[in-house]
Amino acid sequence: MTMFTDRLALVTGASRGIGAAIAEALGREGAHVVLTARTASGLEAVEEKIFAAGGSATIAPLDLSKGEDIGKLAAAVSERWGKLDLLVMNAAMLGSLTPVEHIDPKEYSRLITLNLLANQALIAAFDPLLKASDKAEVVALTSSVGSSPRAFWGAYGSSKAALESLLGAYADEQEYTGKLRVTILDPGATRTRMRALAFPGEEPSEVKAPEVVAERLLQLLSEERPTGQKVRVEG
Repeated sequence: MTMFTDRLALVTGASRGIGAAIAEALGREGAHVVLTARTASGLEAVEEKIFAAGGSATIAPLDLSKGEDIGKLAAAVSERWGKLDLLVMNAAMLGSLTPVEHIDPKEYSRLITLNLLANQALIAAFDPLLKASDKAEVVALTSSVGSSPRAFWGAYGSSKAALESLLGAYADEQEYTGKLRVTILDPGATRTRMRALAFPGEEPSEVKAPEVVAERLLQLLSEERPTGQKVRVEG
């Protein structure tokens, strides 16, 4: 048996980059992975890789900005499986890198909706299913700019700062159960589309592959650790 045999995982932003790498790693370790993102074609490609490696997955194209769609997904997962063992909240948007006074309100609203509000909606919708698991894990992807403000990164950084605070509170609230652990994961510099947009002059080979982050997460999930930890992936 592998590490996640008979476990159910849900990964957001699973069509590419870190989300896809995490989903594929979980699939290889025996989890049935529910893959969510807006683009069905990208999800299908990841699903095929999981199947080719002997794993199993279900695709669920989803716009996380629509709270009612999150509720429908939770209802479908509840009806089919009755629980959720692992929730990985990876989906996010970068937005424009610009001085704070030039932040576009409409874009900022979309960014906050996806990077923060959608994650709270996911927790609200899936909390009963996580509590139905004998040992549940919640993982949220963050960024160093969430705790270390940087010029021109105010919009994205503030969304991640709020997300970290939100997940820290959730961890504290659930600690008494002893059944639900929260991890805030900072992947560090990683070869993703978002990274390429933020640093267009950077040589991609100089930063680590998403698979490095995925393998580190698997290691973290296998360890005995307290809830609410923030972990940065070096390398």
